[in-house]
Amino acid sequence: MQLPVATLSDDQAEAHDRISAALYDAGIDLEDSALSPMSEGSSRVLAVMGKAGSGKTLLLAELYKALKSAGVDIISGDYEGRRRKDRRTLAILAPTNKAASVLRLRGVPATTIHRILYTPVYDPEYERIAEWLTGNGTRPVVEGLTDLALDRAKAFYDQVASIPGALAAAGLRGSDFIKGWKRREEPLDVGFVDESSMLDDRQFEDLKEIFPTLVLFGDPAQLAPVGQSGQMVFEKLPASKRLELHRIHRQTQDNPILDLAHALSDPALGFEEFERMVEKAAAKDDRVLVQERVESDLMARSPVLVWRNATRVRLITAFRAAFGAPEFELIPGEPLICDGIELPLKHRKKRIDLEARGLIKGAQVIYLGPGNRDGFARLHVMGAEDPQVSAASIIKIEKPDEEEPFIPAAAKMGAAFLHGAAVTIHKAQGSQWETVQVFAPDIWAAAASGRAEAGIALWKRLTYVAITRAERRLIWVTRNRLAKPRGGLTVEDLRAVTAPALALSGGEE
Repeated sequence: MQLPVATLSDDQAEAHDRISAALYDAGIDLEDSALSPMSEGSSRVLAVMGKAGSGKTLLLAELYKALKSAGVDIISGDYEGRRRKDRRTLAILAPTNKAASVLRLRGVPATTIHRILYTPVYDPEYERIAEWLTGNGTRPVVEGLTDLALDRAKAFYDQVASIPGALAAAGLRGSDFIKGWKRREEPLDVGFVDESSMLDDRQFEDLKEIFPTLVLFGDPAQLAPVGQSGQMVFEKLPASKRLELHRIHRQTQDNPILDLAHALSDPALGFEEFERMVEKAAAKDDRVLVQERVESDLMARSPVLVWRNATRVRLITAFRAAFGAPEFELIPGEPLICDGIELPLKHRKKRIDLEARGLIKGAQVIYLGPGNRDGFARLHVMGAEDPQVSAASIIKIEKPDEEEPFIPAAAKMGAAFLHGAAVTIHKAQGSQWETVQVFAPDIWAAAASGRAEAGIALWKRLTYVAITRAERRLIWVTRNRLAKPRGGLTVEDLRAVTAPALALSGGEE
């Protein structure tokens, strides 16, 4: 079999061949770029397992390129096009917006599991534009849209394969062309799921119903979902269905963060010894820092990672005080974490709308200011393809030693939020930030507790997940202190990231 253009290690090449063979059995021949209609009733599940740096993302990206070159259509979650008998499709999924955005930044068109479970219903007039953009129709003539607007939509879509983004570039808002959302009724074809260590049993069963061919990519050293006894869904597959990557590709770049992460696999390593390793790494490489204080400025976009909930609440309280935030009011620039959608069943359509726009549990959000109606908030959803959202919100801010949080802004129902300046390591899984602060006193407390998960010391799993969230820089914080901010909170950086054409309204006010 011909290998992709990228140079693959032996274990990657073996995994590539095994997945290619499964796709061949499913009617997709990557070697000859030949496609057969999808057969009914067959089911294939494989898992690619490997620690950070082992090349899982590279392998996923190369398989995506090979499938696209073979003529397989890519399902983005924005628009699927008309079904054809001979059409073969691939959807690349992640459990969270942030995890999906990590893949998109590497050129892989990923979307969230929610965006595949729920699909948009387009106005028929604008569906013609979508068909044209995806290469399945002729250039349309649409009343109210100039040729220049259509050219802008085409230019955008050629760079970023997002139908809502392209229509926004033409000057349209989401409410102009998306008339609603529907839960998927018909299955898809091939599904790749990144960060699959975050999947629970229910999500795994749902995905197997949707995708006859499913490939999971996951890290067995991370933390399992709460309530699953330390076991991840791919670990329940037969050994013949699990493909393991061992070689650590990124270590050739002398990455001190990965060196620390993989040192945790030594059963004899203790916390104090590991902390000395962190100090030695910091003395040699500025990508690792040891500090006595948490940097409050970083907390606005990159939360401090902690183990204990009480630590999280104390750090959030200190963060708000450092920036002079009023006790019972939010100020623009404060980070939030979506804690779910609080809507009764009769408002199912609104729930689907909010979730499809990125407001799923665990989503990271920046508060931009109050909306035009009581209880509404303007929000920026980090990692979402169309991040500007206005939604009915219930914002809760917990305080130390108080059972009930205070609620600075609340609708009767809508999206619920907690403050996001600090988050637990469990909730940080699937996310990455350029610089990550890890609160070492909490790691020490986990080590002192003597707890283990699936036979591995809990402090090691926590540390592994926490430090591998760092893309470029790790800050190991050793004391329970907070540094004063260098400036005030701002949202100017978000305006720079999001072009005006993409600032779609996320909810009806």
